[in-house]
This record gives sequence, structure tokens and C-alpha cells, in this order.
Amino acid sequence: MVDDPRSAVMRTWTLPLGDATLQGQSVYDVEDPCTGDVLTQVPDCSSEDVDRVVATAHAAQRDWALRTPRQRGTALRALATLMRDHSEELALLDAIDGGFPLPAMRDDVTWAADVLELMADDALDLGGRTIPLSANLHYTLQQPYGVVARIVPFNHPVLFAGSKIAAPLMAGNAVVLKAPDQTPLSAIRLAELAREVLPEGLFGVVTGHGATAGAALVAHPLVRRIGFIGSPGTGRHIQRLAAEHGVKYVTLELGGKNPMIVMPDADLEAAAKSAVVGMNFTTTAGQSCGSTSRLLLHEAIADEVIDLVVDQVAAIKVGDPLVDGTDMGPVIDQAQYSKSLRAIESGRAGGASVLTGGGRAQGVGSKGWYVAPTVLAGVAPQADVARDEIFGPVLSVLTVRDEAEAVEVANSVEFGLTAAVWTNDVSQAHRMAAGLDAGYVWINGSARHYWGLPFGGWKSSGVGSEESTEELLSYTQVKAVTVTLD
Repeated sequence: MVDDPRSAVMRTWTLPLGDATLQGQSVYDVEDPCTGDVLTQVPDCSSEDVDRVVATAHAAQRDWALRTPRQRGTALRALATLMRDHSEELALLDAIDGGFPLPAMRDDVTWAADVLELMADDALDLGGRTIPLSANLHYTLQQPYGVVARIVPFNHPVLFAGSKIAAPLMAGNAVVLKAPDQTPLSAIRLAELAREVLPEGLFGVVTGHGATAGAALVAHPLVRRIGFIGSPGTGRHIQRLAAEHGVKYVTLELGGKNPMIVMPDADLEAAAKSAVVGMNFTTTAGQSCGSTSRLLLHEAIADEVIDLVVDQVAAIKVGDPLVDGTDMGPVIDQAQYSKSLRAIESGRAGGASVLTGGGRAQGVGSKGWYVAPTVLAGVAPQADVARDEIFGPVLSVLTVRDEAEAVEVANSVEFGLTAAVWTNDVSQAHRMAAGLDAGYVWINGSARHYWGLPFGGWKSSGVGSEESTEELLSYTQVKAVTVTLD
């Protein structure tokens, strides 16, 4: 590693477009969350810039769609290899402009490459089917939309940049990625690298604020398929905006206030460890829609599990994400910092006890957006900290009397993204998994995604599934064909 890794981002960031680059008429500052200081600047794309990128993608898409699925899969595999070859560079960019620990970002690069390869593996699932309805020939085709918009959040920049373009590209579409405002650097770099293995203009990146660049992308007449990851409020806004500018297919992966339920017969030490891992303290400082931020403990074992959880959370070392031994970095910006601290104070005001953390992290100086990993106990189900997504390193602990109450409390919020159940009773495990209003359930586990298993939310957590064949097919349109033989 170089003496000053942050110097790696101090260059003129431009957006690749065909044989030239797209430099926005203006730029905006990208902040270093470790200090709050300006790290670098990137283009602040106008609606005209977005139009140029979409038009270029549209021009490249037709030839791409004419390639066979396996030929497209070969290109995706080459992009995956390129990401692995540049793993340290891409991970470092995310660690710097996101404040995420470098080891976690190395994993994100690997996982993005894995998903690219997964979609290449599914190439032949794009084959359609024949339907024996008469003596004639009836069959279906899976055909692309054209230009797809993918809009992704700040918390897994390169993972989302690499993995969320995989399905639409594999399906024969061009993709324009709206990079996250706060963490755009790895997406820009990936677009530069992708020019080595993908047709010019097929994969474009736009940067800038959502109200301008993002809105222009959603409203663009050549964009008829949109995949968004982010907050429920922004997701609903995208649905409205898309509807005002045509008939567009929109899928959403939104927020979560995800429960982990621990029953008395569970392996309590393993459950406590999984509760800490599931909160994503040491990957994204709790800034994950899938974090199991509500820990629902059966009253018979609550005290024992709480002690185990608090010991582990209190041992998390907060600091500069580029320093060896750091477990958790800062949250992304002042807004998220203030939101986390307000949530902690709201918990206190509602009668919860702060068992560890509870404010700014210690030993990190006065600069940067460092929140101490926090455990709140004695949280009431109706409390704001038990119902609202904080998107920060704050774990709320609730107690329940039995299975029925656990499921009732788990289902009492507007979200339904993930859930976890800890029990060694097989019947109880399956019964509770079936009864939980969530799109993705772990039994005796948490946090880990298994590529190929559909990931998506219920209720206000979204519509649609990702990371799976279902995602791949969602980026195609079904065409039915009848060949009259008699």
C-alpha cells in the first residue's frame, strides 16, 4: 500500500463515453467521511449529459442483443476477471470515499465478480419455452428492454456497480448506472475498465445529484426498465416519476427493520455472534438495508444473550478504515451521523437503556462521522427505534414471551426485507419462517447472501427479486409466437 492511499483518488474524474469522456459542466465535492473534508470532485451531470449517455447506450444495445446468450456470458466473465485483477484498487476506492474497512471492500469486489459469473452461468435460461396448445407451433422468446437504468446506494459501491449490471447485460440490454452521490469513484473506475471487454457505450455511468441526474435517467423516454436500491421514500418518488413519463417496469429493493428472533433452545453463543454479524457493524457501520437491527429475545434467555452481545459490540474497534486492526469506520456523512445520534436519544427518551456506545465513538478525535456501535435494551415494540430504519450502528433489543408474540412483533412494522430465527426445533423453525412477513429468512444464520437465491422485500421493503434467475428474467420481455402449420 502506498504511503498516502488517499492520494490515489486525487485526480480529474471524468466519465467514459465512447471515444471521449463526459465532463459535466459543473462538478461537486466528494467528502472523506473520516474527516469531513473534501476528498475529490466528480462531474455533476445535467439532464443533457444523461441524454448523451443514454443515447450512446441505446446505439450500442442492438448489436449486443444480437449476440447469443453464451457470447454475452463470455463478456461478463471477462469483466468479472477484470474486477478480480483490479480488486485492491477498487476496494481501496470504496474504503476511502465510503469509510468502509478495506477487508470488507475486498469481499465486495469478489462478490460482484461472483454475481457476474452467476448470470453468465444462467445464459441458457433465456431460451423461452414451447407450449403444446394445438397442432401449430407455439413458443415464447425472452427479449431485452433496450436501455436499463440501475440506481444504487452508497453502502456497497463496487458490489452494486458490478453485480447490479450483471442481469440486465446478460439479458441483452445496455445499462446506465446512476452512481451514488456519496461514493461514486469505484463505479467510474469500473466503467473505465469495462471498456476493455464490453462494447463502447454499452455500460455507462452518470454521477451527480438524484434530483437532476437521477430524475433525468428515470424520466428518459428510451429507459423503460428501472432497478432501484435505496430508501422507501425515494423508491415511491421513482415510481411516481416513472409513471409520469411512460409505462415503465420498476423494481425496488428498499429499507428494512429486520428482526432476529432467538428462542430458548437455540445455541445462544452462536446466536449472539450472529446478531452482531447481522447488524453489519464491521462492514458498513450498520448502514445496510438487510441489517438485523431488531433483536427479539425470549424472556427466558434474554439476559444471557444480551451480555454476550454487549461484550462483542463493546470490543469493536472504531477508527480509520485503512488502518490495520480497525473493525468499523465512520458513517457516510453528517446527515447519517446526526440521524444515528438522534435515534439513540429517542431510544433513551422512550425508556431504553444504553448498554454500550450511545454517542460519538471514543479515541477518533473530533473530525469525521464516527458513531460508537450501540446496543439499546428494554426497547418497546412501539418505540421509534423499534420501527424506523436508522441505517446506522444501533441495535435495538426487545423481549418476547413466546413464539406467537415474537412473530407478531416481528411483523408489526411496515418493512419486510429480511428476518432470522434461531431455534433447534425444526417444526418451530419452519413454522416461524412461514409466518414472518419477509422476503428473505435465515434459520440459525444471518447476513450472508447466497448468490442464486432470490433476494427481495415485502411490504415497504420493495418489489421484485435480485441475485437470481428471477432477476435475470425480469430484465426481459416475453414475446409469444405462433407458427401456423396447418
